[in-house]
Amino acid sequence: MAVSETDLGSGEPAAAVAAELCGPAPQPAPDPPHSDDPAEPAAEVRPWRRRSRWLVIAVPMAVSAVTGGYQIGSPSLWRDEAYTKDAIGRSAGQLVALLGHQDAVHGAYYLLMHVIAGVIGTSATALRLPSLGAMVIAAGFTAATARRAASLARPPCPAPGGGAGRWPDVPALTGLLSGLLFATAPYMTYYAQMARSYALETMFATIATYLLVRAGPDGRWRWWLGYGAAVALTGLLNIFGLLILAAHGVTLLLAALPRTAPGGRRTPGIPWRWLAVAVAAVAVLSPLLVAAGHQQQQIAWLTRPAVSTIERLASTMAGSKDLVIPLALLALAGLAAAWLADGWRPLNPAAVALPWLVMPAFLLVVASFAKPVYYVRYVEFCLPALAIAAGAGLTGLIRLAARKPLGWLPAVLIIAVLAALLAGPQQAIRQTAARPDDLRKASAIVAAREQPGDVVFYIPSFMRVLGTGYPAPFLRLRDIGRRRSAIASATLTGTEITSPAELERRFTDVRRVWVVTGASDYAFPAPHTRIDKEKLALLAAAGLHIIGRWQAGEVMLTLYGP
Repeated sequence: MAVSETDLGSGEPAAAVAAELCGPAPQPAPDPPHSDDPAEPAAEVRPWRRRSRWLVIAVPMAVSAVTGGYQIGSPSLWRDEAYTKDAIGRSAGQLVALLGHQDAVHGAYYLLMHVIAGVIGTSATALRLPSLGAMVIAAGFTAATARRAASLARPPCPAPGGGAGRWPDVPALTGLLSGLLFATAPYMTYYAQMARSYALETMFATIATYLLVRAGPDGRWRWWLGYGAAVALTGLLNIFGLLILAAHGVTLLLAALPRTAPGGRRTPGIPWRWLAVAVAAVAVLSPLLVAAGHQQQQIAWLTRPAVSTIERLASTMAGSKDLVIPLALLALAGLAAAWLADGWRPLNPAAVALPWLVMPAFLLVVASFAKPVYYVRYVEFCLPALAIAAGAGLTGLIRLAARKPLGWLPAVLIIAVLAALLAGPQQAIRQTAARPDDLRKASAIVAAREQPGDVVFYIPSFMRVLGTGYPAPFLRLRDIGRRRSAIASATLTGTEITSPAELERRFTDVRRVWVVTGASDYAFPAPHTRIDKEKLALLAAAGLHIIGRWQAGEVMLTLYGP
């Protein structure tokens, strides 16, 4: 789908639009070097512009490496990361057997981490390094996507004093600001410091979006094939990542909406090549989708959305409640800039970012009223979209003030306010308290107080994961309620005995019992299964009472003794 200069606008020649936006044309300058990039004016091949194009990408990558890497090993592993550590510590055959029973949706990530962990180990820092690397790459592609979309969105403007160029250099500025907003986002740091698949999913979603804005105007198969591969990898790491296709479909529709070229010729709508690669990506992942459908018990804990769901989504994407309004206003400014200043030219930053930001969450929330499938982590791959929308808005404000005396001052003030609002959340998000569990502290509590012969009860049974992040002291406790180990049963946490009589037979010579549980309300959970009720009944029958209780995030450790 090749797009001509006139196709990029509302039907007027690009020169006319440029004259309207930029004022009278300057005196002609000597012909600049030729560029083979249809999205960039020829003047931008000057050496300093070549360097600036790389800096637009390199600076956000460097900033994300610093913000995401600082104190990366300090927060304790939490239960989801413990699942990762436990799964990848198995042999390849044991890992494949596990995926046949549980966590098939994380299979690609586990297999990748199994290989990486064999090289760099399974410390908290080592487990999180792949996520950090993915977010660094995502920051670069966020900047590149925003710059490319801004290049397509508006015609060249003459620089003051004549000569080709832009004033300000809108694409470069949009890319740089978008990349920096992503690189400093608190939840970029959060997922960069998490040993789960979400950062890699975000990376591939960002790569896919960049390839979309390359493939749309260019139309060649090489871009569309790369796009299809990136979409497939996004869904491979998290099946909900396939919702990026819905966002991209809306983007392509928005790009096609207002345009009728001179002579009444309609420009193409959604390109059939996009449809072809989208269908192919979904088809390739169909076995994973079937497996996920058979393992729906893993999301049985999800609930229907409420008003608080949207509030949490907004504060999570922004990084804090205080950042919601400033970033929302900047995103709206980006939409206004695309509509008012650029005449809604195709694949502009707003048309790329807003569907990406809205559509996946909207579809999951709506679906969750029938079958709960939404959780805020499942749409984390939309975080770059907010950065692009806000970056475009901030660029629009700078453009608006660029020709006025002290026109830089409002932009500096806005950036200073954002930096001040980001400092607190950035510091808080890298602390253990920002995670549900403090498994390191729980392990230290048990290590300091366990005695030979101590028994452990996990209530409910899947709370065994709380002992796998830092397992040494937990392995010294007698787990008399377990029937088969996690590896023997090819499950994440093993299986429980189901007979209260058998549990009673095992409950001999017991003097002290650790009860390990966890709940978001920090309360001891009411037992629901027969075997869990039997555990508490045995404690009472043996005359054991609470001699200590400790909290480690949502983890509750209760020690019973005579």
